[in-house]
Amino acid sequence: MSKGTNDLVDNLVAKLKRRQLVGSSAVAQATLKLLIVVISKNNWSKANDLLNLVRSVGQKLIEANPTELAIGNIVRRVLHVIREEFRDAEASSTSIENSEFQSAPLTTSSSMYNLLSETGSGDKEYAHASSNLRSDIIQEVRDIRIELDTIYENIKNQATNHIHSNEIIMTIGRSRTVEEFLKMASNKRKFHVLVAETAPSYLGQQMALELSNAGIETTVIPDSAVFAVMSRVNKVILGTHAVLANGGLVAISGTHMMAAAAKHHSIPVVVCTGLYKLSPLYPHDEDSFNVVMNPDAVLGFEEGELMEKVTVTNPYYDYVSPNFVNLFITNQGGHPPSYLYRLIVENYDPNDHTFDPLA
Repeated sequence: MSKGTNDLVDNLVAKLKRRQLVGSSAVAQATLKLLIVVISKNNWSKANDLLNLVRSVGQKLIEANPTELAIGNIVRRVLHVIREEFRDAEASSTSIENSEFQSAPLTTSSSMYNLLSETGSGDKEYAHASSNLRSDIIQEVRDIRIELDTIYENIKNQATNHIHSNEIIMTIGRSRTVEEFLKMASNKRKFHVLVAETAPSYLGQQMALELSNAGIETTVIPDSAVFAVMSRVNKVILGTHAVLANGGLVAISGTHMMAAAAKHHSIPVVVCTGLYKLSPLYPHDEDSFNVVMNPDAVLGFEEGELMEKVTVTNPYYDYVSPNFVNLFITNQGGHPPSYLYRLIVENYDPNDHTFDPLA
């Protein structure tokens, strides 16, 4: 890797370690911008060389902040693009009958059988040299960047299909995706939004202010009142930090409580999210996706006598089981949790779920 590229990688790693760069959208944009430079500014002749280069950069970024799952998702998307472009380049120069590694492009007809059958495929096929790959790969990666730029537009355009007049909507925290979704719906529908204040960060208050300024009738409720008023709600709309392979959510603390209350009252739960938040990882250890924040917001350090007698934790995220979610609204349309495996097949290669170096 060239010195200039190495400096850019180190700079982004430092920002991630210091949490100067947080949030799935900002992290995804920064990661993709860096990978475009890595692909275009470094010398490589074989797809294997490029795959290993991108994997090594991705591994450094993930280790800098493992809880930002969007980093790994973007790196896997780029690796998938590299593999697909290599296959296309080889297919154009070699007849299908003589090609031992040629596989049909993934389509919407991909099934669980395809997912399992491709998992065992090796990476030795990428050791061959191929020309004209660089420009094709860079163009495809830039297409991913355009997708990231238009995610909010694509999601909010579906708002009027899911929100109807005189409904009572409940949400929690502050999500730009949900905010844009509700604002777009308010152009044609009149509805009422209940926002849980999301203590101790109180991001719900910020969300309520933004919605109110947009002319939406909004009420802030304490987190403790969520269950009490849930019976009056028509729909729960949530944002999320990440979506795991089983359809579970990593979302702001308090989301699990709201989703559980909604299930108890048989209220549909809708999650607005971009596909870049979809991770192929499974929640084998739910706590590994969490971040523990400063407990001062929960119990101040001025309570010195009490602090010595208790242990206070302030988790930033909740894990929400897929059983609590009814629908995901993504930039590619609405999908039930059971459909997510197909989206994973279409966007990620099974060989890239971990970033071990290739032979």
